[in-house]
Amino acid sequence: MSTSTSRASYHHGDLRAALIAAAIESLEAGEAFSMRAVAHRAGVSPTAPYRHFADRGSLDAAVAVEGFERMREGLRQAAAELPEGADAVDEITALGVAYVSFALQRPAMFRLMFGNECDDANSERVQASQGLHAVLEQTVVRLFPAADPTSLSTALWGLAHGLAFLHLDGKLRPEPGDEVAGRVRASVAAILALPGGAPTGRTSDRHHPSGARP
Repeated sequence: MSTSTSRASYHHGDLRAALIAAAIESLEAGEAFSMRAVAHRAGVSPTAPYRHFADRGSLDAAVAVEGFERMREGLRQAAAELPEGADAVDEITALGVAYVSFALQRPAMFRLMFGNECDDANSERVQASQGLHAVLEQTVVRLFPAADPTSLSTALWGLAHGLAFLHLDGKLRPEPGDEVAGRVRASVAAILALPGGAPTGRTSDRHHPSGARP
């Protein structure tokens, strides 16, 4: 989102959204990130952000919530675009590729989302994070009804998260995109094929990804 978009949002009365957009732009541009800098980018007075955010930490949390919501939508979209007849490896891979791709496309935002200590369990930030995890857990419940959904979804989340940071930190090449997707698929297939792991076949009760399940 451009600076002009942030200012347009403000002039239409949505100052909070404009400030969040400006904060994301500042992060991804590698600029100094402060309340004053965000206000300047949004085209408002230095005191304007304090109408919605008590301090920098509150703004950080709002940016993180926006990131979790965008990522969750990206995972849902990836599931919705799967071809008919896709198997369990295809589905889990699609979610994993969407997760890693988000991290590579929004690296500063991704680091901010996961770079803090755990918030209060009732905070909006934690709830947004749980909503993201729920997309994967619901998929695991549908594909692997005999598995422990919490343990398996946590393992798969850890796999995608680890791959994201391995690419971000330069331990794995972050391009081209098809190579990144290939690594994700190979890793997912390897875990699901482990002895005692979840079976790789899908169940016959497949829900459309646009419904209640992702």
